[in-house]
Amino acid sequence: MKTALSIAGSDCSGGAGIQADLKAMTLCGVYAMSAITALTAQNTLGVTGILDVPPEFLAQQLDAVFQDIPPQAVKIGMISSPALVEVIVDRLTHYHAQNIVVDPVMVATSGAALSKDSAIGVMKEKLFPLATVITPNIPEAQQLLGRSITTPREMEQAAQALGEAYGCGVLCKGGHSVEDANDLLYAKGTLTWFHGQRIDNPNTHGTGCTLSSAMAAYLAQGYPLEEAIRRAKAYLSGALADMLDLGHGSGPLNHAYALKKQDLF
Repeated sequence: MKTALSIAGSDCSGGAGIQADLKAMTLCGVYAMSAITALTAQNTLGVTGILDVPPEFLAQQLDAVFQDIPPQAVKIGMISSPALVEVIVDRLTHYHAQNIVVDPVMVATSGAALSKDSAIGVMKEKLFPLATVITPNIPEAQQLLGRSITTPREMEQAAQALGEAYGCGVLCKGGHSVEDANDLLYAKGTLTWFHGQRIDNPNTHGTGCTLSSAMAAYLAQGYPLEEAIRRAKAYLSGALADMLDLGHGSGPLNHAYALKKQDLF
C-alpha cells in the first residue's frame, strides 16, 4: 500500500483538517499519516480557538514519519505561524519529499482567519516553490495576487501568474463561483479546465481539505497530476451528492461515511 502524509491543523468536529484528510486518503486507497500543526476548537458554525503546536514538536512529528514510513505524497493544509512554515520547509527539503500538494488555507469556511499574514509571506517565499501543486480557491487566489477574479479568463490569468511566480502547478478552484464548480490547472505552461456540476448541498465544511488530500492520495499511487485531479474531483462530487447532514449548523460533510469504498472504483 502506498503512503501519504497530511501536515495540517486538527478539527475536533471531524469535518475538516487532519480528520477529514485521513478519512479521504484512506478511502482513496493509501495508508494515511499525520503531523499536526495546531489544535483548533471548531465546528461547522465557526472557529473559537487555535493552539499552535511548538515548532520543535512539529519537527519531531515529521522526523518520526519520514524516518520510519516515508510518504509517497504530502498534503499541507493549515499553517498558522511563520515558524511552523520554516520547520515544514526544512524537513521536506531534508527528506527530499515528493508529490507535495499545498492547500493554502487562510480563512475557514465560517470566515475565521487561520493563518497570520507573516505565515502567508513565508509560504509564498519558501513553501510554494517546493510544491508540485497549490490549490487555492478563488478568495485565496485573490488574496495571494491582490486582485479580483470574477471571470474564467481572470481565473486563467491568475493561475498562470501564480504558477510563474512560484514555479509550481496551480489548481484554481472555482467552487466559489455561483454558476459552476469548474477548476483550472496551470502546469508546465499549459491550462487545463476540469468541469464540474454544482451540487446544491450546504454542507461544504472541509471540502477543500478533502479535495487536496484525495489529490495527494492519487499522486502517491503514481497517477499523473491531471488524472489525480480528475479522480479527486469525482470522489468529492460523490460525497457532496450523498447529502449527509450531521450538524445543527450547516453540518459537517463527513466524507468517510458519505461514500462506501466500492463507490470509488
